Amino acid sequence: MARKARYGELELVVAKELVRSARTLQQLRQGQAVLLPALTGASIETTARILGVGRNQVSVLRRLLRSAGGPTFGDKDRRGGRHRQLMTAEQEADFFAAWAGMATDRRGSLVSSIHAALEKKVGKQVPRSTVYRLMARHGLHGPYSEARGGKALGGTAGRSGGASLPASHPRSETLPA
Repeated sequence: MARKARYGELELVVAKELVRSARTLQQLRQGQAVLLPALTGASIETTARILGVGRNQVSVLRRLLRSAGGPTFGDKDRRGGRHRQLMTAEQEADFFAAWAGMATDRRGSLVSSIHAALEKKVGKQVPRSTVYRLMARHGLHGPYSEARGGKALGGTAGRSGGASLPASHPRSETLPA
């Protein structure tokens, strides 16, 4: 037989308050993961079934409540925002404002110039893919480059699966069906 979980008074008070004031489903589950077994004697399997989570998740929810003494899991369930950002949005806008006029002049060397200036500004190495992503965010680089046939600008490369043949070529005529 599995050992019975023990809960302190403070832990039960915190769990009850969490269930009462929960703003997210995860916060509600965190409080219930403690209250269900404490008040009803439910096993981990029963608690997991009631909460609609796996057995291991019940233990995780309990541990988070115990270690922090309050709700922690539900506060971090939606990431959103700018994580691991190199600069704030305002700093990015200021940085790319200087490059906006040069975007149409010389696309290939522009990326290299921005890449070097960005690495110098942030003081560490930056992947080139990050530069392309930042340029796209600020309207300096579109989803298709001119090297791909300028699809975004109405080019024809890539539509027929190969280069078009001149009209004088024997295979350019259509064959009867």
